[in-house]
Amino acid sequence: NPLTSSRSQRLERLRKERQNQIKCKNVQWKDRTSSQSVEDLGSLFEKRDYKDRLRTLGTKSTLSLRLEQCPQQLNNPFNEYSKFDGKGHIGTTATKKIDVYLSMQMTQEKVHPMTVVTIANARVHDLIGLICWQYTGEGREPKLNENVDAYCLHIAEDDGEVDTDFPPLDSNEPIHKFGFSTLALVEKYSSPGLTSRQSLFVRINAAHGFSLIPVDSLKVTMKEILQKALKKRKGSQKGSGPMYRLEKQMEPNVAVDLDSTLENQNTLEFCLVRENSSRGEESSEEDPPIDITSVQDMLSSHHYKSFKISMIHKLRFTTDVQLGVSGEKVEIDPVTNQKASTKFWIRQKPISIDSDLLCACDLVEERSPSHAIFKLTYLSNHDYKPLYFESDAATVNEIVLKVNYILESRASTSRADYYAQKQRKLSRRTSFSFQKEKKTGQ
Repeated sequence: NPLTSSRSQRLERLRKERQNQIKCKNVQWKDRTSSQSVEDLGSLFEKRDYKDRLRTLGTKSTLSLRLEQCPQQLNNPFNEYSKFDGKGHIGTTATKKIDVYLSMQMTQEKVHPMTVVTIANARVHDLIGLICWQYTGEGREPKLNENVDAYCLHIAEDDGEVDTDFPPLDSNEPIHKFGFSTLALVEKYSSPGLTSRQSLFVRINAAHGFSLIPVDSLKVTMKEILQKALKKRKGSQKGSGPMYRLEKQMEPNVAVDLDSTLENQNTLEFCLVRENSSRGEESSEEDPPIDITSVQDMLSSHHYKSFKISMIHKLRFTTDVQLGVSGEKVEIDPVTNQKASTKFWIRQKPISIDSDLLCACDLVEERSPSHAIFKLTYLSNHDYKPLYFESDAATVNEIVLKVNYILESRASTSRADYYAQKQRKLSRRTSFSFQKEKKTGQ
């Protein structure tokens, strides 16, 4: 019935108005009869300094006590991973108990694992964050890198020994997929100094042989390279002696512009040619004789020589090894009298690399005369594997030069394929950057 419906709606509206009136209170305004001074009115809302207020001697609240007991939790940069802590879910949710050895505490005489309980559906990345959260919350030292991606988890023995034959656990995999109850948290090998830079050697061919000219970057001018080549070969562009020019090895009789940079040449192999002559002509007595040290470098590069250096592992550990270099192979043998003060000891296995499998030997970093790092890259099971070593700068530079002389003289297919792959990657990266700039400019 429309009439009944309209009446019920009106009654409902009146009921709501009556309820709203109950919540309201009418206050009658009255003029003030007594007059008060400005000072009296100001004292009604006087400012108070609560900073200097004496603390009450009463009992502290439970919250205050808890905050005082765990101040680290307030500034813990890994708080977002605390939700993966399974200690409060035992018996209600599937959890996993793991003993974690901490490589950053390896200097301690006694290494004990930190027990972590995580919910079973957490990923490896989440577990790493949980470990960092618990480590920081317990006030352990040293402090961790606030970036969780700087760490990884490795399989470890019950005594904490890390087996480097196994790769770290995939950070995107769920932790319940792995049945290991003992793991090790290690920092990824991401030292700023080990962002590998390629050692640049320019090969200068001449009538008496060839020499390697080390350069710092591709920005060096060809004039500087020519001066270094002549200096190395006891020659000079000054005086009344013969003048020389540089030609690309693959472009005979075309002089290189000495004002251009090495980057513009697209090659690292050149030929030193006397002016007013061409390649293939018999060398003149006026030609600069090759430096005796260069002769010794070339001849002795294939002779066996051993070096006692340190090998750097992915886990930032180092082991003393004996590096033997010859024209046929490179051998890496562990030094037996190791002094291990921790159970995080890595069993270094002997390695023998055939010279035809060597791809590159680059100086990575030279911090001081007493410390330098180099990288040796070789082909292993159809994959390019890098090895890092450290020693004093003189030893490192001698090894790098010796190995590069061997690489230049052998010209193996492994090395050619390695540089071809690097060039393809560089071309793709350059092409991608060009396309990106082109789109931005539109």
